[in-house]
Amino acid sequence: MKEILDAYKEGSLSLDAALEALGSARFQDQLLKDLGHSTLDLDRDRRNGAAEVIYGEHKSAPQIMDLTEAMLDAGRNVLITRTTPDVHAVLQKLAPDSQFHADARAITCINRPVDRAETTVAVVTAGTSDFSVAAEAAVTADFLGNPVKLISDVGVAGIHRLLNRLPEIRAARVVVVVAGMEGALPSVVGGLVDKPVIAVPTSVGYGAAFGGVAALLGMLNSCASGVSVVNIDNGFGAGYLANMINRL
Repeated sequence: MKEILDAYKEGSLSLDAALEALGSARFQDQLLKDLGHSTLDLDRDRRNGAAEVIYGEHKSAPQIMDLTEAMLDAGRNVLITRTTPDVHAVLQKLAPDSQFHADARAITCINRPVDRAETTVAVVTAGTSDFSVAAEAAVTADFLGNPVKLISDVGVAGIHRLLNRLPEIRAARVVVVVAGMEGALPSVVGGLVDKPVIAVPTSVGYGAAFGGVAALLGMLNSCASGVSVVNIDNGFGAGYLANMINRL
């Protein structure tokens, strides 16, 4: 873009030509890296505030290695979701300081410091069986620079457990609530706090839970104001959205 503006200033490029060039400058090869199997978006952090995240499920270890190497070369931090210890074992040859987060099934590679938010994201689970989805949300929010308070197993079957942790939840700026079964916990939390609640239905539950559909519909039908819902088992989406809210 600087080259285009310099050329216009020097008179070697007309105004119309400069405007046309500026319109496409952000989509040139240096910002879209073609890896053959993937096209890496290196402009996403400028547009959206965070670099592209690698969704690891159904990608091979060599594909993930290519993407990670390109992102590290470009000075980006790397988050890989829905991945395995086997992929991490291969990736450690490239990024020996990378971390595998077993509960979240995620890998983080920190290439440069991240500005830390001053306010906290609370991640709350209804049951221990929801923990892997909650861990994905927590790792995502932490990777993006947010202090995270993880509170597990405080579902409505023993409501006193939730009430016992309520001061910690109320201290957060945004609350992610993860629940399966009938998905009631986000509604309860939404009625007790003055912060935005991001509800995450999980696929945990017996047959009539329909793989998380019952929890999803229950959360969408919440009578508590201030509750928004992401897709089933989408801990990453909840953690990312919590970061955006916490950074406002």
